[in-house]
Amino acid sequence: MSRSFIMAAAACAALFAHPAPAPGQDLAVDTTGAAALVDQALSHSAVMGNLQYLTDVIGPRLTGSPAARRANEWTLERFQAYGLDGHLEPWKFGGTWTRGSIRVRLTAPRSHDVTAASWAWAPGTGGATVTGPVVRIDASTPDSFVLYRHRVKGAWVMTRVPSLVWNNDGPPMTAADSARQRDFFRTVFTPFRDADSSTRARMQQFANDVPYLLHRAGALGILVDAGKEHGLLNMSGSPNRPLPLPQLAVAHEDFALFDRLLGTGTTPRLAVAIANTLTRDSVTQWNTVAEIPGREHPGEVVIVGAHLDSWDLGAGATDNGTGAMCTLETARIIAQSGLKPKRTIRFVLFTGEEQGLIGSRKYAEAHAGEADSIQAVIVLDNGTGAITGQALQGRTDLEALWRAILAPVANLGADSVVNRTKGGTDHLSFLPYGVPGFNFNQLERGYNHTHHSQSDTYDMAIPADLMQATAVMAVSAFELANLPGMIPRGERSTPTPVQAVKVSDSLLVKGRGPN
Repeated sequence: MSRSFIMAAAACAALFAHPAPAPGQDLAVDTTGAAALVDQALSHSAVMGNLQYLTDVIGPRLTGSPAARRANEWTLERFQAYGLDGHLEPWKFGGTWTRGSIRVRLTAPRSHDVTAASWAWAPGTGGATVTGPVVRIDASTPDSFVLYRHRVKGAWVMTRVPSLVWNNDGPPMTAADSARQRDFFRTVFTPFRDADSSTRARMQQFANDVPYLLHRAGALGILVDAGKEHGLLNMSGSPNRPLPLPQLAVAHEDFALFDRLLGTGTTPRLAVAIANTLTRDSVTQWNTVAEIPGREHPGEVVIVGAHLDSWDLGAGATDNGTGAMCTLETARIIAQSGLKPKRTIRFVLFTGEEQGLIGSRKYAEAHAGEADSIQAVIVLDNGTGAITGQALQGRTDLEALWRAILAPVANLGADSVVNRTKGGTDHLSFLPYGVPGFNFNQLERGYNHTHHSQSDTYDMAIPADLMQATAVMAVSAFELANLPGMIPRGERSTPTPVQAVKVSDSLLVKGRGPN
């Protein structure tokens, strides 16, 4: 980013350094100080240097790994170097999982090395090579599974047809891919979406049971489509949803090959060797917490957050090293600007997000008694792209407030306020307690390609976008901290307990539960 652009942006921000239109007298937004924060973000950025250390030196940060602990310690050191008080806040996590070596080879009808990776919290083969045919079954309902159950013994099992993840910024799908995706939505997604709550619960329970049903029927393992193009993989898994047999994320091109062969009556055969390590005992993990104390209302808090943990195929750069380092940079910007917020601004780097928002859910649970003192939670977790604005998460009553908050950074492109409900990241953990929680909207910037894949590396980050994002986050956090009053609370609900997945009683009664 050029120096002239930086100076022009700071000058434009100064034009908005006056109280903006507000949704009510008690929520008038004071934009004083916004120009200084924007200048600090754009002229003195440390975000890329910190991101490089996190991704290149510490590397991927799977929850429960030594690297995750090192990331906690290093980010605490950085917060403290910027003048903040901080600590590591412990919480309990399920058993650890360590990825080992893997080789997957097609042995018939021809020889071919298959691009694949073990699903997390899935067992391996003990390092031994296990061979068997590939079969495709319909496991969408209990009735369909019964029809196919006899075919899975001694086989590697595909339970769905190939389907590419839709990438708005990627190459167009082929007609066959489009047809498969339509079939997936018609047969799997749409029935789940349109069902009533009790039916959805039964459908989800059956989906949880399928790996155990396959295991007890003698299947060697499960094959899932990584769903990305150009050999990119995908990853998920959790100790809250452990698997009783190997599960492989297979590159879409290879998964589609298996499907085509089966469609013409040719049976693929695979030789698979995987060496993973699992532990069952609960271990302590940590969230990194640091804060800038409020000068008038220190007991009231604005939380700025992101998740520090990552998957381990890449270096966890865009998911979510970028969000974590923008959070760290937001702390530096405010601390080194010389501005003093009226309320405390607390920065939390959560772990366990990738396994089901566990770290933030544990944090929100531990601080439930303080929920009415939390002004808002703002997080960043959609890749390297610049912030385009805010998703209201159903809080349409706050639209005018967010437009006023973003006014000083509208010239940087963060001028959109939409009633969009965003899922899949840590702001959700606070909503059941009535805390207003938000995840900024961002430019795509290839996020669906890098996310959870081996290409999630430092060189995918875009410096100008991250500098812009830190400016937006710093201005938003500071203005939220300086509001004359507290934002109205949201609707409260019963938080979902953090616990292991349930295996259906029918499996347990018949002695077919997890071994």
